[in-house]
Amino acid sequence: MRRSSRASGRVLYLVACAAPPAVALGELVGLAQRDGWTVCIVATPTAASWLDIAGLSVQTGYPVRSEHRRPQDPDTLPRADAIAVVPATFNTINKWAAGISDTFALGILNGALGLGPPIVVAPYVKPPLASHPAFDHSVRFLRAAGVVLLDTGAIRPAGEGESFRWPLVLDALRV
Repeated sequence: MRRSSRASGRVLYLVACAAPPAVALGELVGLAQRDGWTVCIVATPTAASWLDIAGLSVQTGYPVRSEHRRPQDPDTLPRADAIAVVPATFNTINKWAAGISDTFALGILNGALGLGPPIVVAPYVKPPLASHPAFDHSVRFLRAAGVVLLDTGAIRPAGEGESFRWPLVLDALRV
């Protein structure tokens, strides 16, 4: 597998799921870049339909990936030094913990558990789903595998009209 050699510095994969913070992902990209990260975005198929793919590709310098590449196509993403799953949905967290890799994003996450880069997850899950027994089991499993999970909804804005609390994700990556 060939990897792109364009990256300089630390590489952060932002894995985006379809939840409200995804539409403001460019803000997190900018903050991460100011922190010295080269950012690559991997999106679930539904999240990809919510994102400004062209704008984020220009901002990061890399294509936003949501699909597997064909075997004959070059790998356009450099190797990740860290991964942040932001926002992480109920569906993605549960599938990941179960080892399901039915999307490119889940394949990246499942492979990362075996490779060992630091992984920070910012769940964005509605309270009824966060109290579901399967979700608790998945969170415990991922934490036992070394994944850092922020509190459910930790990145929600503190008040009306405020931005998502992106610095919490970057703070967790610094630890």
